Amino acid sequence: MPGYIQPLLKKVLLWTLGIITGGVAGGQSWIRINQLGYTEQDVKVAVLVSKAAIRCSSFSLVDAATGAVVFTGNKVRSFPAYAAFKTGFRLDFSAFRKPGRYYIKAGDVVSPAFPVSNRVYDGTADFILNYMRQQRSRYNPFLDDSCHTADGFIVYHNDKSKDSTRIDVAGGWHDASDYLQYLPTSANATFQLLFAYMKNPGSFGDHYDAAGRKGSNGIPDILDEARWGLEWMVKMNPGKEEYYNQIADDRDHRGMRLPTKDTVKYATNMGLSRPVYFISGKPQGPKYQNRTTGVASSAGKFASAFALGAQLLEARDPAFAKELAAKAKEAYAFGKKYPGNNQTIPFGAPYFYEEDNYVDDMELAALALYGIDKKQDYLQEAIGFARKEPVTPWMGADTARHYQWYPFVNLGHYFGTKQAVHSKEYLAFMKDGIERVKKRGAGNPFLMGVPFIWCSNNLTVAILTQISLYKEASGDHQYDELEAALRDWLLGCNPWGTSMICDLPEQGVAPKDPHSAFTHLYGYKISGGLVDGPIYGSIWNKLIGIKLYRPDTFAAFQSPLVIYHDDYGDYSSNEPTMDGTASLSYYLSRQQASAHQEEQFVTDKEGAVVGIPGKKVYLIFSAHDNGEGGPYINAVLKKNRVKASFFFTGDFLRDPAFRPLVLQLKKDGHYIASHSDKHLLYNDWKQRDSLLVTHEAFSADLKNAYNELHALGIEKGKWFLPPYEWYNKKITEWAAGEGLTVINFTPGTGTNADYTWPEQPNYKSSGQLLDRLKQREAEKGLSGNFILIHYGTDDRRTDKFYKHLDAILSFLRSKGYQPDRLP
Repeated sequence: MPGYIQPLLKKVLLWTLGIITGGVAGGQSWIRINQLGYTEQDVKVAVLVSKAAIRCSSFSLVDAATGAVVFTGNKVRSFPAYAAFKTGFRLDFSAFRKPGRYYIKAGDVVSPAFPVSNRVYDGTADFILNYMRQQRSRYNPFLDDSCHTADGFIVYHNDKSKDSTRIDVAGGWHDASDYLQYLPTSANATFQLLFAYMKNPGSFGDHYDAAGRKGSNGIPDILDEARWGLEWMVKMNPGKEEYYNQIADDRDHRGMRLPTKDTVKYATNMGLSRPVYFISGKPQGPKYQNRTTGVASSAGKFASAFALGAQLLEARDPAFAKELAAKAKEAYAFGKKYPGNNQTIPFGAPYFYEEDNYVDDMELAALALYGIDKKQDYLQEAIGFARKEPVTPWMGADTARHYQWYPFVNLGHYFGTKQAVHSKEYLAFMKDGIERVKKRGAGNPFLMGVPFIWCSNNLTVAILTQISLYKEASGDHQYDELEAALRDWLLGCNPWGTSMICDLPEQGVAPKDPHSAFTHLYGYKISGGLVDGPIYGSIWNKLIGIKLYRPDTFAAFQSPLVIYHDDYGDYSSNEPTMDGTASLSYYLSRQQASAHQEEQFVTDKEGAVVGIPGKKVYLIFSAHDNGEGGPYINAVLKKNRVKASFFFTGDFLRDPAFRPLVLQLKKDGHYIASHSDKHLLYNDWKQRDSLLVTHEAFSADLKNAYNELHALGIEKGKWFLPPYEWYNKKITEWAAGEGLTVINFTPGTGTNADYTWPEQPNYKSSGQLLDRLKQREAEKGLSGNFILIHYGTDDRRTDKFYKHLDAILSFLRSKGYQPDRLP
């Protein structure tokens, strides 16, 4: 064989495997994915990065439970060196839509496992509210204790006689891991929460009361949280043209402690009362001064939050809504009277929120006011403000000062698209900003075009929000991949392979050691908090007081370009922020709503699907240790040419007596899925929230169950029926993490009681069950209902309900229903 042939053959073989490694070990390459998972219709792209000069032409998607290759992709794009990596590739598997849990394999490089399911975002928008509640001041529900109740005393008032006098401004949220409170971030957070509810009300639950304590109060939790912000803002605006911008200052930075243990004193005669800074429209600061030129940036934020609050709370609390509407108009007029930016105050250090713009705030305020008062002047004034800043200046820029252009997304542009007269112009503004970020990120495998300044994650959420809203308003889907890339960056598809949201997902790589006294001193989780995010190496290297407390687990992925640490000591990249977290509420709720809109499912309060709207009725059979009804059920369904859905445990599938029945069902085209492996009781019968299994035991049991299905040649589907038909929100969440959607019988159908026998107090005869089903149909109909019948029952029940299957099918058809299997 000629000498050049052998290397050529080796090269061809490596191309067949999909990777040319150039002799470099696979340990120098990684596949990054969205750890939370992907919905079925999502753009799905993983990123392969390597410290070596490798090539990739194809990849495989592998079922995590069975090891079977379910998809082979060759839609691969290569990229040059970026951050810590010499090469990068985008691996597109968007064409694959089947629910399940999978991993990606390219050559000998394997990704973490992830789910594909329309349930992966369920509850995430509510999840981040955990952090918002934990940031509450005055009463902190996480600690069940009070803090900063003495706030505050006035400083910098235009009327000097009011300086050092008391004012009640207790409440609101702490800004981050320090305990300062800022009107700009709090007002933006309040608006974001209200906006998320306005757009996606069905994505939010009611599990906490107004004080943030567990227990429903008939109001969605996100509205409770937004109202907490609004009530504090009302305190910060006690009278006409009297507005306050900040509580406390950098004297707060005197060591880490819980807010309930704060002992910092700002004045010898004020106890624990903290300074409250008046909005004067002039530069402020005793040693270092800010560059304030007016009041409009803060006044506009007051006005927009008050106006949207008035609109959304009118039906629930008309008196409060009326007060908010009046205050919104006053604040807007105040901003028009004194245009310009209003910055936060530095005290002993030259650091502050350097907000230089204000027209975006006034634009949003005008359009929010138009929502409650249809005066045409608001529309004309809004477009005038918008034309002065058509694109938020950080978009496309390489750097910016801290919070220089804030809020990071101009939601006013979106509201403007709803007004026909200037809709196209507003859409052009939104598109221009997106294009600038897209252009900046086009050369790297993550498509990341956000500058790595302090709080880069907040900027990422901002452009992600703008893309989503632009798509909704325009119908233009050209930025779908960019949207997916930015979304996935926040959830693990980034150089470090970590989510940027504390404990989301709970079992994945996510911030566990954030810069917070809650975790560092007491080991309390701060679940839901969005951390600041990656920062330029050039900035990080100049920071004072940075100290890593443990070996850097991400050391291999750090670079001169960009740094991120999950370490308490890195206050620049790993500190959660209240406003950044609140800004996630829209996008996460939108993801959940979009996935559910595709499915049109009916769910119960635990998150399980209990119906599918339409004229079909879905027959569901389950079995664990009894299956004597199998031959009869199979025969009746075949005779009636009806397909149904069957859920079997692993133990049932292992029984040689039942395997032929299952194989016949498979041959006849029925839907077959899992009912668990060992029929475990997941949660307590009396205290539903009390789990009886660990996440690890749950996953292991499922894996064993699907191994049994796979042994019979049955593919893993999307639906999962829990044992005993008993579960809670955590179980539905865990199932979604496995790519599964929990289902249950439709409440009220009653046929699930066919397992009972006469000696039991809850016994129902077959006649009673039939009567109940018919009564249900007469009262509410059965469209889209799930009707559960057991495949076999205890010998003590001689009155077998499945023997009435023929009659049930005849009844359903007589009422115009089409019995069918699950989709």
